[in-house]
Amino acid sequence: MTTQKLVFRSMRKNIKMYYLYFFAMIFSISLYFIFSTLQNDQTVIEMVQASMNFSTAFQIAGILLILITIVFTMYATSIFIRRRSQEIGLYQLIGLSKAWVARVLILEHTILGLGALLIGTLVGALLSRLFLILFMNLIGLEVMFGLTFSGQALIQTIAVFTCLLAVTSLQIIWTVYRSTLLQLFQANHQHDQFVKRPSIVSGILGLTGLGLIGFGYYVSTLIVDNADLLMYLMLLVLASTILGTYLVFHTTISWILYVFRKKQNGNLGLYNSLSVAPLMHRMKGHANSLTVITILSAMTITMISLSYSLYYSTENDVRLSMPFDFAVENMPEEAARIASKLEEEQIAFDYDQVNAIRFNGAWVDQDSNADYPNRTFLLFSAEQMAQVGLDLERPQDGEAIYHSSRAIIEGREVLSPQDVQYASNDEANRLTVSKSKLKNVMNYIFYGDQLLVSEETFERMRDSIQEDESKEFLTFDVFNVLDSEQSDTASDIFLTNVDSDRYLTDFYSAYEGSRQTFGLLVFIAGFLGLVFILSTGSIVYFKQMTEAEHEKNHYRTLRQLGFQVNDMMKGIIRKQLFVYLIPLGIGLTHAAFALNVGSVLMAASMLTPIIISMAAYIIIYLMFAVITIRYYKSIVTNVL
Repeated sequence: MTTQKLVFRSMRKNIKMYYLYFFAMIFSISLYFIFSTLQNDQTVIEMVQASMNFSTAFQIAGILLILITIVFTMYATSIFIRRRSQEIGLYQLIGLSKAWVARVLILEHTILGLGALLIGTLVGALLSRLFLILFMNLIGLEVMFGLTFSGQALIQTIAVFTCLLAVTSLQIIWTVYRSTLLQLFQANHQHDQFVKRPSIVSGILGLTGLGLIGFGYYVSTLIVDNADLLMYLMLLVLASTILGTYLVFHTTISWILYVFRKKQNGNLGLYNSLSVAPLMHRMKGHANSLTVITILSAMTITMISLSYSLYYSTENDVRLSMPFDFAVENMPEEAARIASKLEEEQIAFDYDQVNAIRFNGAWVDQDSNADYPNRTFLLFSAEQMAQVGLDLERPQDGEAIYHSSRAIIEGREVLSPQDVQYASNDEANRLTVSKSKLKNVMNYIFYGDQLLVSEETFERMRDSIQEDESKEFLTFDVFNVLDSEQSDTASDIFLTNVDSDRYLTDFYSAYEGSRQTFGLLVFIAGFLGLVFILSTGSIVYFKQMTEAEHEKNHYRTLRQLGFQVNDMMKGIIRKQLFVYLIPLGIGLTHAAFALNVGSVLMAASMLTPIIISMAAYIIIYLMFAVITIRYYKSIVTNVL
């Protein structure tokens, strides 16, 4: 038999082993080809050239996509080589050299990879237009697309595939040459031995794992109040959570299963024998992979939820920072010209004028003598802001409310009354700020910390603030467009009638800019999320598929003793739910604490995006559990 015939015969024989691996390779290649097509699309290229954020995001996403694909493929290859270790040993036992064996395996992987490359490229080419339309819809652009094929994307995909093939080939050569015949024939029978009587040390380690996770959760709640230590606290949370997760899978769960078995006096019954017993023997061996799966799941859910939350609440967030569609400061001629142009274009709008005072002052802590550097403040009357249509809480006379959509991020949130001290003509030189609100009363582009006071306080402070070069009486001309469909035209009128050197912007421009940025973020997060889900789900499936082959003789014995397939599947389903749901549950908990920190740092609506993101991840992830159970059922059914 020739080498070529042997290769094709081996591939036909192992088709059941390869089909999901083959699908995963096709899926990864398709995603990378689609991503490369987007990178080389003319519209996207123009956006990337115009924005450093777009360019950096695409580069980082491309690198992550390559790294994830390589790591996942290497992991899958190691599992398949281990499953075929006896076959490799037999080849060597009959006198075939290690070089020949490595060459055959590399040829087999090359053929499989070329097939995946061909199919994946075709699938990617067919879906690339769909993904490009989805991307453009996310960022709010309307562009007509043709059915073009990107040669540059094909070259990039082939280059990545060649790199992937080289890495797996080196992995195959390394495995074949470093393995002895004894190791090859025993590879499928090497399991972690279950410790029947866990020691005191294992019990301490088990509790330590839970303690480290709890400590990581606690530290995560301190991040908001210690923004200056953000990087150190995040590293501490990551290290504590990852180590704690590893100990939970390595020791804690095994100890819990031991306690359960002890309470049953060793009489587990059929269902528990098919679920609890295998886990007791293999949990330590699964610790590394389950830890990786848990951390990847938490990262994926957090990444997708945060990016989707930003995108989902873009309009609301921009409106919080820009309550008016556009505004100008002490520019009556420009305001009149803008109003005239809007009327010429028959654009319906509301126009008002708002008086304000800009002055220098300093935040002063009421409980101590500590103060802060001088800052510039903008003072507004609550009654005037109500007249122009803003729904705001009116402060008490003599008090102020600090308004800033970025108060938490900038560390200026007023948690207890603080004072603003200023140069005064009379004895009263302090204004008590009773609280803060996470929204602006005037568009953020105007310089100064925004304070809202009653009309009486506004009038009193207008006279009492000491006259100097910093004190200004301001008039803001504010506009709101009544028909949102005319916002783009109104935005053009505003931008063309103000001096570009003033760096003024309007609500529509800020909204579209944020929408494009967060749309890109959502798209990339979704892309990487798909790869993460594919990787984590496939890793669990490959390991369970290997276990099913190892346990085939046990299933055969049970069938010969008269046990029915449905009875055996109940225990197997319990095991699979445990294997899939435990890392998923811990990952969701990790993500929940990470998102809790994110929800505090971002003034974004997160509940709906989080629910949608988690639900989508859970559904896709559990599809692998269904596939695994179906595979087990085919093994149990056909074991006789």
